[in-house]
Amino acid sequence: MNGDGELIETLEHSPLYQGYQRAFTAATGLPLALRPMVTWQLPLHGKAGENEFCAMTAEKSRTCAACLQMQDRLAQSATRSPCTMTCGYGLSETAVPIRLGSQTIGYLQTGQVLLNKPTPARFKQAVAEAHRMGVDIDTARAREAYFSTPVMSRQKMESVATLLGVFADHLAIQSNQIAVQQTCSEPPVITRAKRYIEEHHREDLSLGQVAASVHTSLFYFCKLFKRHTGVSFTEYVSRLRTEKAKKLLLNPNLRVSEIAYEVGFQSLTHFNRVFKRILHESPTEYRQRLQPV
Repeated sequence: MNGDGELIETLEHSPLYQGYQRAFTAATGLPLALRPMVTWQLPLHGKAGENEFCAMTAEKSRTCAACLQMQDRLAQSATRSPCTMTCGYGLSETAVPIRLGSQTIGYLQTGQVLLNKPTPARFKQAVAEAHRMGVDIDTARAREAYFSTPVMSRQKMESVATLLGVFADHLAIQSNQIAVQQTCSEPPVITRAKRYIEEHHREDLSLGQVAASVHTSLFYFCKLFKRHTGVSFTEYVSRLRTEKAKKLLLNPNLRVSEIAYEVGFQSLTHFNRVFKRILHESPTEYRQRLQPV
């Protein structure tokens, strides 16, 4: 749905990135992910070199939600320069921005390391943090995984970030080439329509309104839009609004009804119905599954 997201996905499947990812993990032992600006998944989960302790906590929905919130903060802090952030368990991750001109389109992310040697006291703090979220990690398996976590000095993490910064520049060059190709392959009228929908998705959008904004007939625009997006106008808008809602649902201070109207749905009933059709769970169920209690 998102142009930058599609660009990052194309880069992720490129031989350039896949070759570098394998070499990076083989050389450092660390996982590496290429992630979009906004994600509702843990970027390093399932990647080669993933920390076993992180893999264990990712299986718990409450700790997973806390990790997702940290991922969002990390992304916001790394839009212009590399940033390292430490989670409640004491493990650090680094995000390096990939910039296309003046715009950040995604990140290279690595880490899941400790900046100091693990000690019984630090593991006790991690257990206390997990208990605060209602999760028990005071097990032999978790203890072994925690004490097996790689330890890397902050200086070495900065060196890793520098190496990733060089590669990010290479990816930026390739992303620019891909963006030019995508622009050439997509009619300008569709590009303008997507931009208009993104800017006005909170409003009561109609097919005719968007067609008029790009100065084309309703019939022609309808056929052209589905041909180049693969979905109908209504479905495209519904999915875009649902993606916006997913992020807002991570904020426990917002009511579901507030979120529904904020992203452009005209009724709570319609929002619930569309959300469940697309994600196979209600907004409340989605929030309960991801939010720490």
